[in-house]
Amino acid sequence: MAAETEKELQQLKKRIAELAHKSYAHNIYTYTGFLSMAQQDVFYRMLPELAGAAYRLYGGRQDCERQVLRFGSEKTLGYEEDFPIACLAVKPCMEKFADELSHRDFLGAVMNLGIERGMIGDIFLEGKSGYLFCLDRIAPYIMENLDKVKHTSVRCAIADAATELSVKEPEEIRFTVSSERVDGILAKVYHLSRNQSLELFRERKVYVNGRLNENNSYAMKEGDMVSVRGYGRFVYYGAGHETKKGKWSVSAGVYR
Repeated sequence: MAAETEKELQQLKKRIAELAHKSYAHNIYTYTGFLSMAQQDVFYRMLPELAGAAYRLYGGRQDCERQVLRFGSEKTLGYEEDFPIACLAVKPCMEKFADELSHRDFLGAVMNLGIERGMIGDIFLEGKSGYLFCLDRIAPYIMENLDKVKHTSVRCAIADAATELSVKEPEEIRFTVSSERVDGILAKVYHLSRNQSLELFRERKVYVNGRLNENNSYAMKEGDMVSVRGYGRFVYYGAGHETKKGKWSVSAGVYR
């Protein structure tokens, strides 16, 4: 966890353990805030200590990277409960005169309201609008106070992510590799040298299926989702056939 201190790491582990115990002891659902991928990895490493606790990670929709951890399930508790997540549509008041706004612009505007990072999930862009996932208890405050992103006046409203936010399909690319090692495939996807690819593993920036992967020789499997901090993410579609030169023709879906 590059961004967290050892003290913060221990606090997170303690909080996760407390939530797991509270869910079991009181027969209720318990929730964290939105966890980064590094924080989710801390949870995955704790699983052997949590004695088979029922859990689910969800960020508002299936392709979110920042996710809320919930302890409890319908099977263990006897009832179902929605995650406390809201989706806000942040739209320019006058789109014709709006700036071209980036993910960083929307996030910066929200953080300038004094909101903790753990209350904010993923942000998706649709034209000049942003769709922001957040904990539902902070949604009214954001709607009341977020009136400008960069130099653009905006308005906020609760959105139905399922109907208003389009699902962006990954762009399929094909290339050849000598093997299905993750470092080689990652290098091809992001046009990196072997040394640049290895550096990402040394810096603990590579996650496979939500878990930190420091093994650069890991053999990729069809359906593996790879996230690389600072670069993006892609899904591995698998190998097709072996070329005449002894390499493998493979494909991946890159999220732009």
